[in-house]
Amino acid sequence: MELHHSKHHQTYVTNLNAAVKSQQEAIQSSDIPAQVSQQQAFRFNAGGHINHSLFWQNLAPASSAEAKSSAAPKLLVKIKQTWGDEKAFLDAFKTTLLGIQGSGWGWLVKVQVGQEERLTIVTTKDQDPVVGKGEVPILGVDMWEHAYYLQYLNGKAAYVENIWNVINWKTAEERYLGKQADAFKALKAGL
Repeated sequence: MELHHSKHHQTYVTNLNAAVKSQQEAIQSSDIPAQVSQQQAFRFNAGGHINHSLFWQNLAPASSAEAKSSAAPKLLVKIKQTWGDEKAFLDAFKTTLLGIQGSGWGWLVKVQVGQEERLTIVTTKDQDPVVGKGEVPILGVDMWEHAYYLQYLNGKAAYVENIWNVINWKTAEERYLGKQADAFKALKAGL
């Protein structure tokens, strides 16, 4: 994970800062084609920074209290209401993660629709973040090869099985109880 953090995530931050600078220059010079040409780089690298920042916060040492699902009692109640029990949830999440073709992310998301609050498992392609209206990313799992290849080689299933040993359930509980802005409050660090 050190290489993942220090190289891959840092590249997204570096490229995002460059895209922001180019975008600002294009806006100041009223260069609309240049503004449009920066949108894809901005989206990809901003998404990479957002997703990875959330991912790092989603991890805890396996031996810590935060890595036990009991650290998320209210979230577990909602998980059981939605999937029946914790095992069924984990099985559904694993199936979703292993179904991702190519690069992407798997997310547990709280969706607020009016007064109703639902949990859902979604995937996002490449570095697309979960930022839709009323969506709160509770926990995310990086399914790009760089997340697991050094340790698991092509053993994606072993990575998916073992990631649950280091999920920070305390952070997941905080995000579940909060709003979208709460999940993203620490993102400015590193920019």
